[in-house]
Amino acid sequence: MTEYRTANSPGHVPFELKDLGCDCEGPLTVAVVILNWNGKEHLRRFLPSVIEHTPNARIILADNAGTDDSIPFVKEHFPTVDIIALPHNYGYAGGYNRALANLDEDIAVLLNSDVQVTDNWLLPLLEVFARNPKAAAVQPKIRSLNEPAYFEYAGAAGGMIDYYGFPFCRGRIFDTLETDSGQYNDTTEVAWASGACLAVRLTTYRILGGFDDYFFAHMEEIDLCWRMRNRGYSVWACGNSHVFHLGGGTLHKSNPKKTYLNFRNGLYMLYRNSPAKGLFARMFIRLSLDGIAGLRFAMQGNFKDLWAILSAHYSFYMKLQHYTHLRHDDAMNGAVYSGKHIFPGSVVWAYFKNKVKTYTELMKQA
Repeated sequence: MTEYRTANSPGHVPFELKDLGCDCEGPLTVAVVILNWNGKEHLRRFLPSVIEHTPNARIILADNAGTDDSIPFVKEHFPTVDIIALPHNYGYAGGYNRALANLDEDIAVLLNSDVQVTDNWLLPLLEVFARNPKAAAVQPKIRSLNEPAYFEYAGAAGGMIDYYGFPFCRGRIFDTLETDSGQYNDTTEVAWASGACLAVRLTTYRILGGFDDYFFAHMEEIDLCWRMRNRGYSVWACGNSHVFHLGGGTLHKSNPKKTYLNFRNGLYMLYRNSPAKGLFARMFIRLSLDGIAGLRFAMQGNFKDLWAILSAHYSFYMKLQHYTHLRHDDAMNGAVYSGKHIFPGSVVWAYFKNKVKTYTELMKQA
């Protein structure tokens, strides 16, 4: 059973957006929800910046059945933080679905425990919601905490996707990170917003059923944002706000379990959200590209990651009927798979064959 503890939180104080000088809807109430699993040291290091720079919002720690003493630590040192103690580790997807289930705020910000926020980071995100009634999700610019001049891997300046479902970012393609020289200071629609710092409109989140629990972790926010856009909502990156992300706090990017989750969830996501037109060819090419990645791992002697890809494909085939039903439930035959959010070719080919390393270069090929 989920255990709730409500502190003397300063939350539920509406943000009066008219005070920003914009003629837009408001006020908005906000909850900043930090999902935690054995992250006491991250909380010790980063929670003070959240409390300092987030006035008016309700701050919540959702503990995913960790085994350290995060909960008593927060109770003692940060008494204004509300606590949701989950009975099991549901991963990112299931953990947030349960943590957000009973909130009554307008906006929830899903914030990683290893994110350092900055002064006035929240108001620009809320202004995007206020100015755009169909906005369902927003992220700030995300820069690296260890190398602050660079964008951070998980989200950078907003997420994009290619024709075969491979995600990349404004400011990051695969492992190549750009420096932030102000080239993405705009506020614009994107294909997906990063789960490291993801602001969502709770009514829309619930209409769509939240995250897909089957994902457990990794790429669930891309799937959710894709479903948002398929339903006519918009997803945004806000260049007027920035935060710093440590990254790699749960699974290092070279961990075979992360390889498995990324390849498996990428197939789930592409199959569920793609329109019927061209689906077979798109899936065939995607599976073939995964096979090439597996051969590359084998040539490097990295057999754990090769096995992770094989396992991911097996899991996808086992869940094929389930996701076929979801496609019908979502009426995917009417989905449109084009527009400025979708790179019409293969980012894999552009990066590894044509040596395209930045988002700006890539868009010249669109």
